Amino acid sequence: MATVATEIPAFQTHPELAESLIDVVRAGLSRTPKRLPPWLFYDEAGSVLFDRITQLPEYYLTRIERGIFEGCGDEVIAAAAGGDRLRVLELGAGSADKTRLLLAAAVAYRGSVRYQPVDVSGSALDAARGRLELELPQVEVEPLVADYTRGLYLDRCEDGERRLALFIGSSIGNFDPEDALLVLRGLRDALEPGDGLLLGVDLAPSSTGSTDGKTERELIAAYDDREGVTAQFNNNLLARLNRELGADFDLEAFRHRIRWNRERSRIEMHLESELAQTVRIAGLGQEFDFARGETIHTENSHKYRDGEAESLLRAAGFEPERRWSDANGWFAVHLAVRS
Repeated sequence: MATVATEIPAFQTHPELAESLIDVVRAGLSRTPKRLPPWLFYDEAGSVLFDRITQLPEYYLTRIERGIFEGCGDEVIAAAAGGDRLRVLELGAGSADKTRLLLAAAVAYRGSVRYQPVDVSGSALDAARGRLELELPQVEVEPLVADYTRGLYLDRCEDGERRLALFIGSSIGNFDPEDALLVLRGLRDALEPGDGLLLGVDLAPSSTGSTDGKTERELIAAYDDREGVTAQFNNNLLARLNRELGADFDLEAFRHRIRWNRERSRIEMHLESELAQTVRIAGLGQEFDFARGETIHTENSHKYRDGEAESLLRAAGFEPERRWSDANGWFAVHLAVRS
């Protein structure tokens, strides 16, 4: 790695996230092995690509979780509200596609609901707000562009109102276990006693040969689809750094790679350099060397074994109360209460 003198270009990202972008890219590409956090995927183009991923036949996670909300949404909302009006907070909201099912149930339950989506992608939040205003005018949308991993500061709920935090889509699986615990503890600190958390987790593939549980092949296919949309999504991270930090990544010189780490029960997503090369990032004033075959580790997706989600919730200061799953046990949604 070498240092080059240059002027930092104007950022095309949200001002609150610009400093964080510089810090994480410098730190991530300076380490061995190289690693970048998955929130970097979600610029405008990345958010569009992820929406395409959720519609792919291989990507079962969104389809199954949506099915749970379609079948049990009223029950979820009633259990979370306990007779109160709900204020719904969503971490990593994105386009809020599945969330509309829960918001519609909340409207049916008490006539209106306040919705506070949090995401690093302002464009995704704008799109979600526009869609909700047309389809569910009883939902008051208060979007917040922020990195929720750096702490949340929430107003107190009104009398007769209870907050329900949504952390769905298996987003918690993107964090290593120790970081997942820190994120949930940070959320607990921002909530009030009695507030709820709805946590969606992807379940580990069957290790017994059961015909119901997903196989490792089905799991891997969800992250390496035939159309190559997930590869575009992964590669778009480099395109973002080219645009926002003045980097000169050759997008054709990196390949999408998926690994199933059975020991750690997680899918790993990487970008592999296909040749020895040096990448210059003007916004950092630095160059980074890549050996042929060297990777940037861009995402983990942990798959939870029996009892692990409940243990994580309790360790973070939540008491698990209810659990919903699909008939084949591929995905689960947990309702817990902040102690």
